[in-house]
Amino acid sequence: MMSNDGLAISHPMAVAVLLLLAYPLFNVIYNLFLHPLAHIPGPKSWSASRLPFVWALLRGTIVHDVERLHRKYGPVLRIAPDEVTFAKAEAWTDIFQGRPGHQQFLKDPTWWSAQPGMPDSIINAIKPEPHARLRRLLAPAFTPRALRAQENILQRYTNLLIERLRERASEAGNGKGAELDIAPWFHYTTFDIFGDLGFGESFDCLQHSRYHPWIALLFNSVKAASFVAAARFYPLVEWLLMKCIPPSLEKMRNDHYQQIVDKVQRRLNWELERPDIISYVIKETGEQAVPFGEINSTFMVLTTAGSETTATVLVGTLNYLVNCTDKLSLLAKEVRTTFESTDKMTREALKSLPYLNAVLNEGLRLCPPIPWILPRRVPVGGDTVCGMWLPAGTPVSIQAYTLNRDATYFHSASEFLPERWLPEASNDPKSPFYDDQRQAMQPFSVGPRACMGQHLA
Repeated sequence: MMSNDGLAISHPMAVAVLLLLAYPLFNVIYNLFLHPLAHIPGPKSWSASRLPFVWALLRGTIVHDVERLHRKYGPVLRIAPDEVTFAKAEAWTDIFQGRPGHQQFLKDPTWWSAQPGMPDSIINAIKPEPHARLRRLLAPAFTPRALRAQENILQRYTNLLIERLRERASEAGNGKGAELDIAPWFHYTTFDIFGDLGFGESFDCLQHSRYHPWIALLFNSVKAASFVAAARFYPLVEWLLMKCIPPSLEKMRNDHYQQIVDKVQRRLNWELERPDIISYVIKETGEQAVPFGEINSTFMVLTTAGSETTATVLVGTLNYLVNCTDKLSLLAKEVRTTFESTDKMTREALKSLPYLNAVLNEGLRLCPPIPWILPRRVPVGGDTVCGMWLPAGTPVSIQAYTLNRDATYFHSASEFLPERWLPEASNDPKSPFYDDQRQAMQPFSVGPRACMGQHLA
């Protein structure tokens, strides 16, 4: 039998254990029935706890899982106790473009804030001021005029890509068709182009027919980045994770950053006969100058964002073309009847090909470079999105992958039909695509944080 002293000691422990067990239950009940977002449609498991969202994120199925849930619950979806995602065209204006008389929706620090020890970049700067400073500095490098001066670089790497693919085809021999995974080759090309445009030196992926060690390091770090992102939802877990990072992983991160620092520093130390992106940075001095840490971080994320996303869209579009041979034949006919040789394929000339541009637009619709636009936060005082009032601090996002496939906005929305983007489709009332709401597709986002590199892409 336990003594009175024993009971006195065990009683507060029992209360503590009981409270510890009861808290999750009360939390679930609150999230499902009392939370300010309790009225928003969504699966009960996702509304009750952040865990289903985190699990989908770690498995790499978050986009497809959320797309499936949107189909079931509608265009406004609660994907966590405190988070809402939208698959409605109006959300582009309400969340990203900005509205007169409304505060700006800032980026959600859970997703966007820089890792410890890393300076801000143009992409993860939360506040408008540092982003505007970096954007003002870099924007001239991405204008159509600036890109016309770089056109020979684009053609050089495109020609090298074709040369390498022909070599692979000839190696197969016997005149038979050769199977080839095109994805890495598009990655080689886009990384080489951005390396040359950004730093004045290529990564030489096409030259050596393999990934540069830095790019291989980048792809190897993606899984680790998912764990870091997931841990941010649980501060204690994040703290433990940061304390338990193995030296090898920390070294990988530091090496990843240092290689960009070295590239930037080399470029700053020598003159280049032609302008590149860094040349616009060098021009700024005095109060207009940007700290080197921010420059290094910006070029690290731009190299990744600009190269990987473009390659992903190209791979997805080509996949649709090879599975829709009638579309591929129409595209090939347009290109081959317009140009006698590849050196005539200038940027301006390619812009005049209606079917080529229709194919690219349809590729961007079905294979958006960023299928889920990472969250912004509802500003202080709360605000409306798509007519729905949301409390301050609520993370809100757009599921572009779902929106672009919604029959509300596009006829035969799940099919690869470049014809929907031809001029006659929007001008002829008899066209099945006449009522398509093309403004619903915004692959480069909108507003003050829209992608600067869309002309390059």
